[in-house]
Amino acid sequence: MKLLAFDTSTDRLSIALTCEVAGQARLWQHSAEGGAKASTDLIPAIEALMAQAGLRFEDLDAIAFGQGPGSFTGLRTACAVAQGLGFAANRPLLPVDTLLAVAEEARFLYAPEASSVRVQALLDARMDEVYAANFSWNAQHWTHEGDVRLHRPEATDVQAHEVMAGNVFEVYGERLPGAPEQVRWPAWPTATAMLRLAPQLLAAGAAVNAAQALPRYIRDKVAQTTQEREAAKAQT
Repeated sequence: MKLLAFDTSTDRLSIALTCEVAGQARLWQHSAEGGAKASTDLIPAIEALMAQAGLRFEDLDAIAFGQGPGSFTGLRTACAVAQGLGFAANRPLLPVDTLLAVAEEARFLYAPEASSVRVQALLDARMDEVYAANFSWNAQHWTHEGDVRLHRPEATDVQAHEVMAGNVFEVYGERLPGAPEQVRWPAWPTATAMLRLAPQLLAAGAAVNAAQALPRYIRDKVAQTTQEREAAKAQT
């Protein structure tokens, strides 16, 4: 399949493109600083990658994007660009859970041969909180266990034989619970992880048209007052 994927849900911008060339699967990818730069850099970087592959947007089978949770601005940027491309090229969109992408990237980096693994994916939600979700890998498929949660790092519930994966360890490492031997896998929601997830998601009917594609927000409030920030500092 010819698939484009991109994510701007964190401070990293990630883009990947795959298609078959001369009977062989080829991969093009690009990563760069995200955040505020993503809104200006995403479209030119996508166009450059498409040009390298010699593809038009109309050639794509689907366009995957990081749906969230994550940065409000980043999620809006990715969704808006995906919608624009989807409408213009009349291509289906594939919204991808960014926490699932974290779990897949961690599995691929640290345990690619594992037949089963349980992962608690964690993303920095800022405002002294983390996004968390549990996933299990078995027989080449991921299963989402329970709901996405938003809580303080100390409230993370780590189960036995469960790996923690995500971008939270440098920021909240000492505040996360777990025994010293608890496995921690640094990982980000990359576009290449989304490409690997795409076949399962497409087979499950997760593709939507551009009008139905929406970011997934877990937190309604995006900023704290000065008083709230001071109160949070006093608790740490």
